[in-house]
Amino acid sequence: MKHVTGFIAAALLFGSALAQQVAPDLLIKNVTKDVLDIVSKDQDIQNGNTAKAIALVEAKVLPDFDFQRMTALALGKEWRNATPDQQSALTSEFRTLLVRTYSRALTAYKNQTIDFKPTKVVGDATDVTVRTEIKQPGTTSVSIDYAMERVVATWKVYDITVSGISLVMSFRDQFAQEVLRGGIDGLIKTLHSKNEAKSRSVG
Repeated sequence: MKHVTGFIAAALLFGSALAQQVAPDLLIKNVTKDVLDIVSKDQDIQNGNTAKAIALVEAKVLPDFDFQRMTALALGKEWRNATPDQQSALTSEFRTLLVRTYSRALTAYKNQTIDFKPTKVVGDATDVTVRTEIKQPGTTSVSIDYAMERVVATWKVYDITVSGISLVMSFRDQFAQEVLRGGIDGLIKTLHSKNEAKSRSVG
């Protein structure tokens, strides 16, 4: 449940608007209001329309994620052994997997409240952690931390930590096992198969 809540938060908290004009924590807060407004008025998404949620994620979430770095971190040392074509294919499949996961979580949003913690960017720092807390009546609050890096004039997310568990690191063992069984091409095939299955279920 904590991970689902984390994915909900991730799906809500990012977008490209104002990315070059505001600090990372303020960017998150501003875009959250925009996305929450869309979700609160869209009965299709609230009723589980994953395809429509995917469209929202594509428009509001993707510009602010560094999927290549996320994939490299998840793959670990094996990333250096992958060819450029393999790296590209892995990044594409991992991106698709995460987008579909976020989209499903978005349809489960039930008016949780989000507490935004102030983030201080010191000088020319290029790496910060933006901290938030998701509060739900009757359940324990869930901390969501976003590791962000400055890329040129904007900020991008390269990891999400839900209640102390890193999203990227949670995939590392799975990726390592797949590489051990079938090499990097085997991992790509496995991710592709998972994405195909999820695509059929969306219809």
